[in-house]
Amino acid sequence: MIRGDCSPPSMTCPPGLEYLMGLDYLFVDQKNKLFEGWQARRDKFLITDNRGEQVFYIEQEYRTWWGFCLRKYNSIYEYIAYDRNQQEILRLVRPFSKSFCELPVLEVYSGTTLLGSVTQEWSFPRAKFYIRDAFGQAVLMIKRPLCNDLIFEVKSMDEQHVVGMIRKPWRGFCEEMFNVSDKFGINFPRDLDVKIKAVLLGATILIVSIVKIL
Repeated sequence: MIRGDCSPPSMTCPPGLEYLMGLDYLFVDQKNKLFEGWQARRDKFLITDNRGEQVFYIEQEYRTWWGFCLRKYNSIYEYIAYDRNQQEILRLVRPFSKSFCELPVLEVYSGTTLLGSVTQEWSFPRAKFYIRDAFGQAVLMIKRPLCNDLIFEVKSMDEQHVVGMIRKPWRGFCEEMFNVSDKFGINFPRDLDVKIKAVLLGATILIVSIVKIL
């Protein structure tokens, strides 16, 4: 559910995110599973570091198409990130759009504390995303260059500096059409605020969820 009682952002590292402080690279390995009947697709992600060690396991919270029709839920989906002890660390929330004109957004929470959000701007021929802190201030921009690989550059707001990258290598037409899993890599400055690292992870999940239509 959407957190309406957001706590003020903490100046310390949110619980469970300590390991992210020393990282500058993550792999996001997506696996899709189609359930039978009128149930929605449930996505799962394994988040690893550059040594292949598990950092988080992310799973989509259960939804039904009947619930969508009745507007039982106030979000399109929620993803929960667990650590290796199966403790909830992050919650990624994609709220329902109030209109077709409203741009996609993803909110990232640690408990009831909003860490930041991701908003999207459609700008032909490239998609553009904004990484925002807990106060809604845009701190980074993500742009997709025109190339065969799905490469999204993480830039400073003045677009003068590339500070990171979200990348999915092109595997060929047949594999892209029939493979149900995606693997992305994301890199960022090691000394980046750990809360913004968490929001960048959320941005990668958002990009994975809409990448087929970009």
